[in-house]
Amino acid sequence: MPSPPRQKPCEKPALYNRKPKTPKSKDAPKTSAKPAQATKYDNLTLHDWLTVFAFVDKHPHMSQGQIREHFQSKMDGALIFLQSALSRKLKEQEKYEARAQDNPNALSSKRPHVVTQPDVEHALFLWVKHMEVKGETVNGSMLKEKRIRFEKELGIPEEEVFLVMDGFSHSAGLIASKSTVGM
Repeated sequence: MPSPPRQKPCEKPALYNRKPKTPKSKDAPKTSAKPAQATKYDNLTLHDWLTVFAFVDKHPHMSQGQIREHFQSKMDGALIFLQSALSRKLKEQEKYEARAQDNPNALSSKRPHVVTQPDVEHALFLWVKHMEVKGETVNGSMLKEKRIRFEKELGIPEEEVFLVMDGFSHSAGLIASKSTVGM
């Protein structure tokens, strides 16, 4: 019986040499800074707007258009926004600065976290922490059911109960409902 044809052993390919990743600073707040060639408009974080406000305060002689161009052309990370957005934000500068003072964790957020029922929010927060300690996974439907139970147990009036339309999303380390107030 003839023996099967044999092939020469081939060498294994060398491993791909990846560039080492630069470690990100864990203490720095989240930013919306983009590379200089980015043109898509994205909501800036509170930290980004505070950076813009500080620049505006240091350069009162610059027009809003010049300020916009300055931040759009930064090589170390451009902040892309419209002049009209800058005008709107400057009118509410004190509100944004107060928000940063009230909650330092808000620096990385793009929108304020609005809580209409702090008791229910706190109960949900504690329940989620308890489930994490137990090693359980929490999903949106579980949160909805728990929220409904907590609202009943805490005696929230029917007109103040949330009607959940499109589920839940993660926001600022907690889970916030994307919902409208009941009618």
